[in-house]
Amino acid sequence: MDEWAIWGFLIAVSGLVLASGVTVHAVLWKRDSRAVIAWVGLAWLAPFLGGIVYLCLGINRIKRKAAGLERRTSWIADETLPLNAQDLQQAKKFSSEHPNLIGLAKAGQKLTGLPLQPGNSVEVLVDGDQAFPAMIEAIDSARRSVSLLSYIFDCDRAGEKFLDALIRAHARGVQVRVLIDDVGSKYSRPNMVHQLKAAGLTAESFLPTRVPRLPTYSNLRNHRKILVVDGRIGFTGGTNIREGHCLALQPTEPVQCLHFRLQGPVVSQLQSVFAVDWAFATSENISGDDWFPEITRAGTVWARGVEHGPDEHFERLSDLMAAALASARQNVRIVTPYFLPNASLIQALNVTAMRGVAVDIYLPSASNIALVQWAAMAQLWQILEKGCRVYCTPPPFDHTKLMIVDGLWALIGSTNWDPRSLRLNFEFNVECYDQHLADSLNEIVDAKARSARELKLADVNGRSFVSRLRDGLARLLTPYL
Repeated sequence: MDEWAIWGFLIAVSGLVLASGVTVHAVLWKRDSRAVIAWVGLAWLAPFLGGIVYLCLGINRIKRKAAGLERRTSWIADETLPLNAQDLQQAKKFSSEHPNLIGLAKAGQKLTGLPLQPGNSVEVLVDGDQAFPAMIEAIDSARRSVSLLSYIFDCDRAGEKFLDALIRAHARGVQVRVLIDDVGSKYSRPNMVHQLKAAGLTAESFLPTRVPRLPTYSNLRNHRKILVVDGRIGFTGGTNIREGHCLALQPTEPVQCLHFRLQGPVVSQLQSVFAVDWAFATSENISGDDWFPEITRAGTVWARGVEHGPDEHFERLSDLMAAALASARQNVRIVTPYFLPNASLIQALNVTAMRGVAVDIYLPSASNIALVQWAAMAQLWQILEKGCRVYCTPPPFDHTKLMIVDGLWALIGSTNWDPRSLRLNFEFNVECYDQHLADSLNEIVDAKARSARELKLADVNGRSFVSRLRDGLARLLTPYL
């Protein structure tokens, strides 16, 4: 046997071993059978390439480290306010008017291990035009600490205003910590992490993707958006720090979104999530009164933070969404920029609609990621034929993440209805129980509905053969999107 034949034999055996290893690992560890089939097929149909992609993107290596970290973070806030007469009256009213949501509240506690916290205020901030000035004002009011976590923090007109505010806070002696996802930090040049460090601020990237760590963590991103000032004022939602979210700046790619200002006991839960992520990225534990002051009441909203990620919090959001759909009796309204729910959530949506609940889903008419929109179109027929209603909202691109049930319960935060958010990303959301807040959110959705176009089953089925084939092929990539 000549030398080339030997090399050919070794290459063939190596490819066989790699594909076999992918098959065994996927079969043993992947929970979604569709993902198993997709990864195994890729490994065998694209020798070497499929195996390498699986090693880079298909293996969750984060669980052990995250679990080990949380065992060291005994400082995580778990203080709960004692219930007063107003709390008891509210709870009695909720129970009598919405008994179907009692089980949802229990499910939330079971999933998170956290009680609902009374005494919160939640203010809706529309687009960066309202959110950014409020956030910068809060930073400028800081006296003890500022913790900021964002998926994207661009070095642009919006980002520079935040940079200046953080520099001012640091100059006043405020403790400032900034954490930016490593992939998100690369959306602009120069890199904002470098800019912050150059200004003397304490900043870090989350899960750096530089070689040799690129194959290990490139597919696990921190998509959370959290700002906490003095441990008392919190902000979260779906808005990244970039000028595209400020419509008044007339950006080239304008983006609508909702963000929220929170005060009250739930802010300590935002801070706890930041503290864990910060310790994970830097090994520094932040604790004490500067970061976790005594919690006080600020409003009438009952709220609970919902942390979610590819570690021990895996699929927590999917379970909570399914519980909310099962609890609904009147209506469900969902606003999301990306809609690729898994089979179990599709079934939950359909069963909810078949029970007579109005299920309305609002999607952008033109996505900023064509492949995701094509894949979504390929599966919309599954919910339309069961009675769910889908509406396409006109530009600007709507980046809002929102779910409202029966005019009382709302889920706000960073999570999209797609595999990346529900399985791969680190996300943070807040579930809220309050009729006034739900009314405010419903008014915002009503405004979207007035300009939206309803997408009928006939519209989906009437697409051209080429479009349906394109969308169907894009759908095959759902486990990777």
